[in-house]
Formats: sequence, C-alpha cells, structure tokens
Amino acid sequence: MTIDRTGTALIRLQGVSKHYGATAALSEVDFACHAGEVHAVLGENGAGKSTLMKLMAGVIRPSAGEILVDGAPVTLSSPAAALALGIVCMFQELSLVPDLSVRENLLLGAPGTGYGFRNPTDLAAARTTLDAIGGEAIRFATRVADLPLAEQQQVEITKALIRRPRLLILDEATSALNASVVDKVFALIRRQRDEGVAVLFISHRFHEIEALADTLSVFRNGRHIETMRNGEHDYPHLIQLMIGQPLSNLFPVAAPVRPDAPVVLDIERLGWSDRLHAVSLSVRAGQVVGLGGLDGQGQARVMHALFGLLRHTEGTVRLGGEPIAPDSPKAATAEAVGLAWVPEDRKSDGLVLAQSIAENLHLASLGHGSRPDEAVFTRLMERLELTYRELSQPVADLSGGNQQKVSLIKWLALSPRCLLLSDPTRGIDVKTKAQIYRLLADLAASGLAIVLLSTDFEELIHLCDPVHVFYDGRIVDSLSGERLDASNIVAASLNLHATADGPDPVTRHA
Repeated sequence: MTIDRTGTALIRLQGVSKHYGATAALSEVDFACHAGEVHAVLGENGAGKSTLMKLMAGVIRPSAGEILVDGAPVTLSSPAAALALGIVCMFQELSLVPDLSVRENLLLGAPGTGYGFRNPTDLAAARTTLDAIGGEAIRFATRVADLPLAEQQQVEITKALIRRPRLLILDEATSALNASVVDKVFALIRRQRDEGVAVLFISHRFHEIEALADTLSVFRNGRHIETMRNGEHDYPHLIQLMIGQPLSNLFPVAAPVRPDAPVVLDIERLGWSDRLHAVSLSVRAGQVVGLGGLDGQGQARVMHALFGLLRHTEGTVRLGGEPIAPDSPKAATAEAVGLAWVPEDRKSDGLVLAQSIAENLHLASLGHGSRPDEAVFTRLMERLELTYRELSQPVADLSGGNQQKVSLIKWLALSPRCLLLSDPTRGIDVKTKAQIYRLLADLAASGLAIVLLSTDFEELIHLCDPVHVFYDGRIVDSLSGERLDASNIVAASLNLHATADGPDPVTRHA
C-alpha cells in the first residue's frame, strides 16, 4: 500500500528530548510513524533507539517536547496507557515469566477489554498466530523455561500480535530465529501492515531491514539524522550515517590457514541420543569453522557436547591430539583441555547480570586455582573498547554489545586452545560487530582454533571456511571456497540435496 507521509501520522514526536542528569539520551527529536508502513530505526548502541521505543511504549516520559497519537497530544504515563491507545511493544529482553506456562504468559497482563484478550477463548487466535510463525510444536502447557531461546522469542512475538496493535514496536524480534521462521514472521508483519498497522522495526540485520522495511530512519548520538525510503541509499552510506564515518569493510580479510597447521580439535562420529548422528569435523590452528542450518538441527548440541553439557555421548573428541571426554563445563575449561564457550544467550547463560563487571570477568577462572593477571583483562578491555563507568558497576547496566564484550573477555583471558562461539553478535550494533569480527580475525591469525555457530549467513560466508550445515542432527553439506554462498547454505539447511529414494541426506563433507 502507498504511504501518505504528508497526512496525519499515527504517532509523532515533536521536539522530544530525554535527559538522565547531564546525559542526553534523545535531543530535540522530530519523528513520525504512519499507519500501513514498516518503519525501521537504525543506529548503533547508544544512538537513542531504545529510548525512542520506551517513550512510545509508556515506559519512560520525555523531558521535553510532546508525543501525538492521531494528531492529538497524549501523555503516555505507563505501558497500560500506551496499550489502551493500541501501542504494543516487544522488547529485545523477553518479558516472559520462565516458571509460568506458555498459556499463562500469553494471558499475563492482558486487559479484559481493549487490545488484550477479551476472554480465554481468544487463545484460539494465539494458537493460529503461533502456528503461522512456525511455532506449531510449541504447546500451551509447556513451561517457558523449558523452551529454547528461539521458541521463547516466538511466544513473545505471539504475545505482542494478539494484543491487536495499531502500532507494533519490535526490538530485535528475530535475533534468535532461523531464516525460515523469520520469513514466516515477516509474512505476518506484512499482513498487519497491509491491514493498516504501523510497525516500528529495530534490527541490526541489514538483510532483514532491506527485505521488510518501507521507510528507514537513522539515529546517532541521540539525534534523528535522516528518514528515507528503503533502497534510497546503499549499505555503505547507511553505515556512514549510523556511525558518522565510513566503514570501509565490515568483514576483515582473513589470513589463509596454513595447510600444515596442526589439527587442534578433531571430532569423529559424535552422537547423542537421537539428536546427533555421527558428526565428524576438524579445526586447525588459525581456522574459523562455521556451523549453520535451521535452528534445532543439532549444531547447538555439538557445542553443548564439547562443553560437557551432555552426558553419554558417543564418538571421539580429540584436542591437540589427545582424547577428551568432558562431563562438565569445569572439565572442559580445565587448563589441560582449554575449551571456552560463549553461549547465544549472554544474559541467562553467559553472565550474572546483578554482579559487577569485575566479578563477571573472573567467572571463567573460578574453581581453577589461578586467576589471570589484571593486566590481561586491561589489554582485552582496551582491545575491544569496552565502555563502562567503573568495574564495580553491575554488568546489567551495560549495553548489549558491551555485555557481550565482557562475556568474550572473561574467556579470552584464560588463553583457550579452542574458542566456541554461538551467535556472538546476536542483537549487537554494527560498530560492535565490526570490533568482534576484527578480534576473531586477529585471534585466528595468532593460531587460535575457532568454531562459530551463526544464524547470520553473512557471518558464515565472510568469516568461516568451511561451513558445516546441519539437518536432523547430522552434517548434510560442508561448504568451502566458491561453493560457500547463501544459496547453498539455504539449500543445505532445507536438506534439498536429500536423495530421492529415501530420507537420508546426501553428506558431502566426508
């Protein structure tokens, strides 16, 4: 549908500022979102995106300026006040209660009238929505804590959609989802847009923004820089608008792996229950090996098995030529083994949010007898440009990108022999991504063996060689060189190379 940006906006900010003491989170922002459009907001961490979203959702109130809905000034004094006007927000940090069921979470906080459930029979609409975004296997009676992160995110999206929003605000709503589920979510968002819903979409994934958005707005340092039609500017120009300077190359040029480089990690026929089947791969010193595929196809369980989170695995794992069989994370990270793992969910699995930065930095060395020298932490913090007030502040106070830097630093300080990474840039701004990419290239150049699990095709293509693609608990294709491209990753992820005579996939890696 054609968007009339000259007419009355569904929501408009006029001269809005938000101050925290002397710090300006937003400065004199004029911004509008219209019915029937998907409006993407771009900017690095600290640009003002989250503040903008919280103002619209009634979580915080502006220090100056006014907010208009349908052309009339409003006071969004609380999330309930915003919800009453049809403003529904899905924050990046999930609002689900882990110990409640899916059904209870969907009903939680919903008013009896207006834009929430009118009665429990409306759960039928929730079922339809959840199924439409690939959540057919998610049962309402399941405790949310028992769901993987991707399925929790599907529940969160459903919870937002069934509130019947007029303005739907999505903050990194697809960060934990695989490509096929993202396509289903986008199809549903487009239907909402075509029915007149205004969608405010925040994402650090440019291919998602390109595929979904009608309009783009760039924020930097708390200011609204520019609004444009999608496709009006190319990718390098958008990056320059976001960070205020050219970013010549997001992905560094990787140094070639020496053909005589020693094999650091060697996995032979790794199996577990009916979830992993004869997985074999190796990683040389200085090599970044990628793991790809749709969510839940076994690649995450390889990481879990290596890090001692799975019991009774089959097959052989060697590190530096010596067999290892870690039965706990402590055993996996012992100095004699030297594994390190940065999990996909930094907030629940990688950090203790209530503890200080300093305490989190030392988490990895607990129970190992010796601590890294403080100078090691200092060098790594400077290398990654960790931004913080003081080391005693809670890590929860940091941005998502800085939290991930802490999660990385705590392991790198131990000088591991092999680094396992699960979606290390999920929900992180472009500038921080570039810092992490350069760090990985430098670590590989220094001889570290790296295994990178990623749901971002661009990361797999530009950082890894080879990429092992999983389907149904096994590697169905290993892509390298000219074969390593997005179309082949997608084809392997969907198991399109399976034989016509039966369900067994064609395995190209051995």
